[in-house]
Amino acid sequence: MEKLHFIFVRTLLLISFIILSEAVDFITQSQSIIDDKSLVESKDGSFQLGFFSPGNSKNRYLGIWYKRIPVQTVVWVANRIKPINDSSGVLTVNRTTGDFQLLGQNKTVVWSTNSSRKAQSPLLQLLDSGNLVLRDENDANPDKFLWQSFDFPCDTLLPGMKLGRDRRTGFNRRLSAWKTPDDPSPGNLSWEMELHAYPEPAMWNGSKEFLRSGPWNGLTYAGKPTKALPLLKYSFFSNEDEVYLMIVLTNKSVIGRMVLNETTFNRQSLIWSDAEQDWNVYASFPRDECDRYGHCGANGNCVLSASPVCQCLGKYFRPKSPEKWRSNDWSSGCERKKALEHCRIDDGFAKYEGLKLPDTTRTWVNNSMNLEDCRAKCLSNCSCMAYANTDVRDGGKGCAIWFGDLIDIKQIPSGGQDLYVRVLASELDAKDEKWKIGVIVASAIFVILGMLLGYYYTCHKRKDDRDNKGKLGNDHEDQKDDMDLPLFDLSTIAAATDNFLLDNKLGEGGFGPVYRTLECVFSLDYVV
Repeated sequence: MEKLHFIFVRTLLLISFIILSEAVDFITQSQSIIDDKSLVESKDGSFQLGFFSPGNSKNRYLGIWYKRIPVQTVVWVANRIKPINDSSGVLTVNRTTGDFQLLGQNKTVVWSTNSSRKAQSPLLQLLDSGNLVLRDENDANPDKFLWQSFDFPCDTLLPGMKLGRDRRTGFNRRLSAWKTPDDPSPGNLSWEMELHAYPEPAMWNGSKEFLRSGPWNGLTYAGKPTKALPLLKYSFFSNEDEVYLMIVLTNKSVIGRMVLNETTFNRQSLIWSDAEQDWNVYASFPRDECDRYGHCGANGNCVLSASPVCQCLGKYFRPKSPEKWRSNDWSSGCERKKALEHCRIDDGFAKYEGLKLPDTTRTWVNNSMNLEDCRAKCLSNCSCMAYANTDVRDGGKGCAIWFGDLIDIKQIPSGGQDLYVRVLASELDAKDEKWKIGVIVASAIFVILGMLLGYYYTCHKRKDDRDNKGKLGNDHEDQKDDMDLPLFDLSTIAAATDNFLLDNKLGEGGFGPVYRTLECVFSLDYVV
């Protein structure tokens, strides 16, 4: 009897609707899709909508996959929670609500577009982007779509698809991995935008946070190296209405996607290779153990190149449990060597460079502040433990401040950004005092060396002068004695003696003639 009923219902469907005999990119309210009988294909031939069975499963699902790729790669599943266990599936319209719905055995509804608005002439269309949309047949405006599959992603993020939240309604566009390759129902691994004051994407293992990408810093996410992937880039958008991320393929001829994988427990960026006829892993996250959420505990910094990889955040912190720390159990994290005193306005800040910024759950943000105003804001709040720019472009701008312990910090070898952590003024003063002492000592050494060099130069010059004088001989010494007598030139003496007038001649001796002048006596021996 049940078989007869099923045959009757199926016959009615075949008679009531015009069955699609060839691939088109839409179905109207007068059409339907029946399992194994018809397909919907995007206009450019990139994607197909139809029924399939994943892996070794015999269950039937309505889904979207790449048409041009020989390896069937499903990017979206309608009834991932309610499979159909035979080939009775039919996609048709509900004339009362205007929604398209998927019927299983006994006309049971296993999935529906469930739009909040009704179209006068409903049309379900598969776009070239892989987005399945419900719209009015006479209105193709994307802002007027009544429903779209991009709002309900499964395990795959396609270019142009949003991962994020509507701030007004709280609606959440998130990814969730397939449970197994044979079962597209949601697994434990999920990826979504955390709607904090400082939003950031995070992956979850069930109810436990698994890893973070870090907040957007104007160029990329703070947990990623600055060097961008040449084929794939991220974008980020945030305003009072919504916040989301998207991926963009820089080469339109490339086929790429991002997928959550429950088997490998990671997020993969995949690029199709025509040469290998397979998907290549272009990038994977987590990349290393330091990407695991809170790997080094509170106030710990994960440094992949260090041994051990977990380090306390600078010299102002120490392991909270040294015994556990020595046994490579870093879950207890680090504590301050000196506790912060209550609300001291003379506290200072230690600068740490190249970090993935801490978990932003407990943050406050002002995107118009500069860094100096941000410092003052943090200093004025007793609970503020750190601050940083929200945007690293153009020298930095914007302000984010953190409250409480700093969790999930990682050293980024070729990226990251600066974080300013609150410390006691006395700790910074001790550092400054050591610096001053070093400068004083260095200056004193420089002065002493200068004096020694000057003394050496002076002594060495005097010795050289003495040596040079010794080489001149006795004749030079006699000449020096003679040089003690005054010397006059011939013209001066001629004038004084009235041109050697004989009346002025006094006589003649061993040194030659001697003349009298009005002022002195000259001997011609000393004329020069």
